[in-house]
Amino acid sequence: MRRDKYNYYLDIAEAAIARGTCLRRNFGAIIVNRDQIISTGYSGAPRGRVNCCDYGQCIREKLNLRRGERYELCRSVHAEANCIISASRNDMIGSTLFLVGKEASTGEYVKNANSCTMCQKMIINAGIEKVIVRDDRDKYRVISVQDWIDKDESLSGISAYSSEQ
Repeated sequence: MRRDKYNYYLDIAEAAIARGTCLRRNFGAIIVNRDQIISTGYSGAPRGRVNCCDYGQCIREKLNLRRGERYELCRSVHAEANCIISASRNDMIGSTLFLVGKEASTGEYVKNANSCTMCQKMIINAGIEKVIVRDDRDKYRVISVQDWIDKDESLSGISAYSSEQ
């Protein structure tokens, strides 16, 4: 049976996770516009810096920080940010970002995965129209970036992960 197009692109984003270097959660992402892959990205330290998997620890894990908090301490550049950095804005306008996350310790899909607040801001400014997030092997959510603009969480101080660990 032929794989539906969204899951096909999510499978490619999931393959990018294999390059991830985070000891906590790894994400893979691709940006697609008009059925053309524009760029790919995964979670990892900035070029030339030591990756967490080589360093041997995750500072956010060590400090027992909750999901969605204190990302400035994270050594990794997020998968979405790496995708955006590698693409031309003209190619991203009206595009779709496909995102898959897996827990480093179990290999299970990240429950209720979402782009962090900083990545959401970059996605908005890049001109990306929607984000497709994998929930399990075959199920996914479609997020309209316009919803992030209309429901500006920065006005209330509540992040996408405020009630989670």
